[in-house]
Amino acid sequence: MPITEFKKSFYYELLKRFIDIVSSTILIILFSPIIIIVAIAIKLDSKGPVLADTPERVGRNGKLFKMHKFRSMVENAHEILRDNPKYSKLYDSYKKGSYKLKNDPRITKVGRFIRKHSLDEIPQLLNILKGEMSIVGPRAYYPDELREQQRKYPQTADSVKVVLSVRPGLTGFWQVSGRSEINFDKRIEMDAQYVRKRSLLYDLLIIAKTPWAMISGRGAL
Repeated sequence: MPITEFKKSFYYELLKRFIDIVSSTILIILFSPIIIIVAIAIKLDSKGPVLADTPERVGRNGKLFKMHKFRSMVENAHEILRDNPKYSKLYDSYKKGSYKLKNDPRITKVGRFIRKHSLDEIPQLLNILKGEMSIVGPRAYYPDELREQQRKYPQTADSVKVVLSVRPGLTGFWQVSGRSEINFDKRIEMDAQYVRKRSLLYDLLIIAKTPWAMISGRGAL
């Protein structure tokens, strides 16, 4: 996928990567009790693995990667939605709703709680350690999501090119400003706005707002 790069200084990129490595390591240690509790709750609540087997996401420079997330849905949820004729109307609503669903029947009881408070995203700390993601950045989009949504909102093509020039983030500007309540066209523009004006101070501001977004669950689906 084509990109439009907004270059920052070498020192910014170096320091941001250093912060990503140190922060993700510390957070994995701090969250280890929660990780264990969530993993046990998922296994007791429903059949299937602890981590979700989800399609690849689009990362920096359009490179695909496997995002780690706790499983919050029934087993094979993505295949069920796309391939089962029973869910064809739901799949249409999913695509029309900027690849989000309200009252998704595939979500488990434990899954609803961990999604509301963003606990399902804790395993993404491993993606950050591997250099596939950053603590702060744009959303990591699905390839088909980007294709479909750009057809629906053709004016977003330039913003998509900007967004794909950086690593996606565990948290970001739109996540702490409304999250899933925001449609794709506004969301991708907010992501692009972050890329254009990103700085260490701006990252720290977003990080400071993240705990409240997790606790309140505002806009979560």
